[in-house]
Amino acid sequence: MPRQPRLDAPGTLHHVMGRGIEKTKIFRGNRDREDFVSRLADLCREGYLSVYAWALMDNHFHVLIKTRGRSLSQSMRKLLTGYVVNFNRRHKRYGHLFQNRYKSIVCQEDPYLLELTRYLHLNPLRGGVVKDLQELSEYPWTGHSALMGKVKRAWQDTETILSYFGTRRARAVESYEDFVREGIAKGRRPELVGGGLVRSLGGWAQVLSSRRRGVEAASDQRVLGSGEFVEGLLLDVDERGKETLRLFLRGRRLEILVMDIARGEGISEEVLRSGIRVKEVSRARRIVCQVAVEKMGYPGAEVARILGVTTSAVIRAAHSKAVEGIEKYY
Repeated sequence: MPRQPRLDAPGTLHHVMGRGIEKTKIFRGNRDREDFVSRLADLCREGYLSVYAWALMDNHFHVLIKTRGRSLSQSMRKLLTGYVVNFNRRHKRYGHLFQNRYKSIVCQEDPYLLELTRYLHLNPLRGGVVKDLQELSEYPWTGHSALMGKVKRAWQDTETILSYFGTRRARAVESYEDFVREGIAKGRRPELVGGGLVRSLGGWAQVLSSRRRGVEAASDQRVLGSGEFVEGLLLDVDERGKETLRLFLRGRRLEILVMDIARGEGISEEVLRSGIRVKEVSRARRIVCQVAVEKMGYPGAEVARILGVTTSAVIRAAHSKAVEGIEKYY
């Protein structure tokens, strides 16, 4: 089955996971970890991501992030490509480092934000990297130490998580630690590391129970959340996709128009879009302006960008006397 496209929209909460190819260690030492964290921090400082939780293990990583003003794929490409280039240079190796593409699950904030934060931050304890909660609080390669105030990470959004536990920071930190401590006994929780109906409802028993009651819920393997959340998210993504496609097709129609007029007038497209003022080019440019603005409804600014002239020049040409023979272009 072909893999589905990623779900993404500004302000979406994602649980992102990446693993080393064939269980390769993606972090061989602290220099590697510092490089990864530095790149993640840069994306936060630039305003593209908010990071709530993260954990670096030897052969995989987890981050719980919200996208801001740029798609998840753009931010992850910048993070991972730069990291791999430096990693390969440091360790004198070549080729892929990560297993396939990273995995991303869109998560409903309530109730999963806190549950995922706790689960991600307990990774080193479950994996035997640290021996207890006290050691975890000072371990620098998860976001837990920043929430506990033991390691300074100004780029990490600690306020959002702590705000759930109280208005006074000291008390909030204590309550957060108690919450994390309660999660130790829960062990590994597969329902938190993927999407789909089974995971969202917490297992097949809950799914079957819901079905016996006649309750049906929308689900998607790319989403961890309620049926209502899935439906709303997919509708939003569908509308955004339609708008993106509409703008793409609109831009393509204008490009094709310019190409057709250039060919019809016996000049190159590059010359038509260069702003050169000679008789043949000016005639073709006037045709583009009159057809695009007057017949197809394009804004003057959009036409100006593709022709390499000013908006006022486009408007003047569009409203000037119609060029003889223009009819064949519309």
